[in-house]
Amino acid sequence: MEIGELVNTAKKGNTAAQKQLFDLMADRMMLVCRRYLKTREDAEEILLDGFYKFFKNLDAFRYQGEAALIGWLKKIIINECLMFLRKKKMLIMLSDSEAEEIPLEEDALDQMSASEILKSLSQLPIGYRTVFNLYVIEGIDHNEIARLMGISEGTSRSQLSKAKSLLQKILLQKGTEYVQQKTK
Repeated sequence: MEIGELVNTAKKGNTAAQKQLFDLMADRMMLVCRRYLKTREDAEEILLDGFYKFFKNLDAFRYQGEAALIGWLKKIIINECLMFLRKKKMLIMLSDSEAEEIPLEEDALDQMSASEILKSLSQLPIGYRTVFNLYVIEGIDHNEIARLMGISEGTSRSQLSKAKSLLQKILLQKGTEYVQQKTK
């Protein structure tokens, strides 16, 4: 069944169509959750909460293509992640003195897999990681990030700068460890 047909059938409450939609998009949305949340258990909880809201509000969605559907679901999932972080009081912004400016060596990332880089991203403090994800990965501007997170635009810019610096430091350290292991 085509995705447009699945959406229309799922709108009518058909659980088989809803399950097919879930199966088609769950892995992709789980990756979104894992970028924002540290534990797999939290990510799974938010994924299910997000899909619940998705199906609950599916009647209001007008299908205009797969990209629009994925974009709408992704927005729901991101908002659920942000609400979870706010509710758990995990969105803590760190001060300027807690991040260092460290230049990135050009080939530091060349020797790491995407999963190693994602694991490094998960080591960032939650505030840094959240702004980094919203800006770099989701492509949301600082004005919108400030609105979504309840912070100033300047704080969003500062958190992104600090996130990049700290991520560079983490990746450099991992790159050095990787090179040392490889040469042994």
